[in-house]
Amino acid sequence: MEQKAEKLQRPVVEELDKVLGDPFKVLDDGFVRVVDYMGCDESIVQAARVSYGKGTKKVNEDRGLIRYLLRHNHTTPFEMAEIKLHLRVPMDCWRQWIRHRTANINEYSTRYSLAIDASQRTSPTEWRQQSKDNKQGSEGFLEIGLGTQLSQQEQELQDFSRRVYNERVEKGIAREQARKDLPLSTYTEAYWKIDLHNLLHFLLLRMHPHAQFEIRSYANVIGHEIVKRWCPTVWEAFIDYRLRGSNLTRLEIDVIRAIQSGNPEQARELAMKFGILPPLGQEIKRNREREDLEAKLILLSIPIPWK
Repeated sequence: MEQKAEKLQRPVVEELDKVLGDPFKVLDDGFVRVVDYMGCDESIVQAARVSYGKGTKKVNEDRGLIRYLLRHNHTTPFEMAEIKLHLRVPMDCWRQWIRHRTANINEYSTRYSLAIDASQRTSPTEWRQQSKDNKQGSEGFLEIGLGTQLSQQEQELQDFSRRVYNERVEKGIAREQARKDLPLSTYTEAYWKIDLHNLLHFLLLRMHPHAQFEIRSYANVIGHEIVKRWCPTVWEAFIDYRLRGSNLTRLEIDVIRAIQSGNPEQARELAMKFGILPPLGQEIKRNREREDLEAKLILLSIPIPWK
């Protein structure tokens, strides 16, 4: 007797459909909105269970399976769900964004169309100081008097560059050349389509407190306003295991085991052996691997034996 495959229905997420096409504001004039999506929590479970076959042992429940998959880095089923976003983002932020080469992208073309007449501006209270310890990071803010001066200069520069650009276009200069002096603060737009596995990797990096504020703002909106609606079970597991979870290296396990055994001296010796702590009597200089370990010790309320 011929067996017919059951008819499948396209997964629909009512919570995401409610905001489909609605822009979520980011920064002063940016936004993110959902254009379309394929799949949901249910699709990940469906993809994972395909390999078991009919009549084989069942996995307990959908939530448990999703959490198991994410916890053990079985990521292929998460590639079965995709989402397409429409973005408006400053060009300097977009440069960081497209370093994630795991998406399909179609960007607004200033060779073909006039550049978007909007630039991201910084309020007087938002000018950040360069970090003393991290060459690619910032810490603290300038006082408002200097911030006001910088914001005024920023507006003058942006207005001047836009005026020059418009004059070039009016004089018949090719758009591909007229655009060359526009500042990186100029907004661009793009369609960005990505599967859930790679989107979670993007969010893990860009929602991190050390990520630049501007792209972190976009990542937070995508995570909390979109993914949370789209795949709530995956989002819960992502928060638990990735965003607010922590992995331990072999080195860290050995040091923590020594501390918990009541032997802080052995923990210090291990740290010196592993090269994250200098020999006794030498100045303790910055070491990122040691700082990562110290952050985990603080998180676990374990005393740091060399402090």
